[in-house]
Amino acid sequence: MKHLFLILISVAITSQLIAQDNKPVYNFSLQECVAFAQKNNVQVKNALLAIEAQVQTNREIGAAAFPTINTNVGGTDYTKIPTSLLPGQIFGQPAGTFIPVQFGTKFNANYGANIQQLIFDGQVFIALQARATSMEMQRKNAALTEEAIKANIYKIYYQLSASKTQLNILDANIARLNALAHDAEIMYKNGFAEKLDVDKVNVQLNNLQTEKLKANNSVAIGYMGLKMLMGMPVKDSLVLTDVINEKDLTNDVLVENDFQYNVRKDFQYLSTIKKLNEFNVKRYQLSNLPTVSMSGAYSKNAQRSKFDFFEGGNWFTTSLISLNVSLPIFNGFATDARIKRTRIELKQTENQIEALKNNIDNEVTQSKLNYMSSVATVQFQKKNMQLAENVYSQTKKKFEAGTGSNTEISAAQADLVSAQNNFMNALYAALIAKVDLLKATGKL
Repeated sequence: MKHLFLILISVAITSQLIAQDNKPVYNFSLQECVAFAQKNNVQVKNALLAIEAQVQTNREIGAAAFPTINTNVGGTDYTKIPTSLLPGQIFGQPAGTFIPVQFGTKFNANYGANIQQLIFDGQVFIALQARATSMEMQRKNAALTEEAIKANIYKIYYQLSASKTQLNILDANIARLNALAHDAEIMYKNGFAEKLDVDKVNVQLNNLQTEKLKANNSVAIGYMGLKMLMGMPVKDSLVLTDVINEKDLTNDVLVENDFQYNVRKDFQYLSTIKKLNEFNVKRYQLSNLPTVSMSGAYSKNAQRSKFDFFEGGNWFTTSLISLNVSLPIFNGFATDARIKRTRIELKQTENQIEALKNNIDNEVTQSKLNYMSSVATVQFQKKNMQLAENVYSQTKKKFEAGTGSNTEISAAQADLVSAQNNFMNALYAALIAKVDLLKATGKL
């Protein structure tokens, strides 16, 4: 039983390793993550499906301009032929009397076709005109959805890249402290340092190890969030190939003086909604006009005492062409109410556009200031990090030479870690500010 248990455990571990080896591994740059999300994100896919659904809706609307053709075939078996009453006076009977008679035959058959063609209907006319605008609205909505997903992917990707760099910095600091702890231990054994100095270095080392553990956990959660946003299965492996650096902070993203609102996708979408509202007003206005249509019919029918329709006999033809004009006179002021309601909805959309303009102005100005300030902060933190590295290097030399204290080198190490973290946080904040600026100016 013991051997069997060990065999089962080995098989389970081997199966798990094979399953892990078979997991797809994606080595993606930032743009590749965006491209993957555009194909697999649920919101984006549904927005694209909405475009396809609008195509079919437009086909349905366009069907009103085509003729409608129907055919019919029917047969009737009168188990009891209908009875009619004729006045008895016709046949010399007293007034007030009736004679029951039956007309027709037991079997009747007919077949034919009819066609209807709409010539003019104001509402259908406007609906046909609005089809292109409806398609444009769905496309703008899809573009707006893609932009929102893209902005979030940029931010998470930058965050994970910054975390990856911070982990590398943590590893370098841990390696540095390990070397320092080793040197402190040797100096302690040789009587050149106190046990307290060794313990202080080990405390710093333990703190960095704890910080690394937390950072790894945060990165793992961030990867799961990025996969969910991209529409990638969480079990798949994702490796980010881009490394963030100062070269990504360029001044070409700053706003030009001739900024136009229509470069913003949300402005384009709301403008399309306004066009549809205008079509809606026209649709109800034209509903007061007459509706004109034509129809035609052709049919044949036959009557038999026996069911012998396929053995010859007479078939009687009926055909017609008609012109129909329907003029609305009064519907309880319903049309007037619809026109006024759609005008109110149009005014609401116009108000939303004006509010959006004001919001865009605020976003552009604020994001520009944030980006410029963030870039300046990155430069300041970079110089501060370089100074901290120089201070630590000089302090370490003094400590190794026996002229510096453990307190000094501990403080220098803490300052260096803080400066490195501050630089990476500043760089990440600047990249996020760049994304916000690109989105605000419609360049994302």
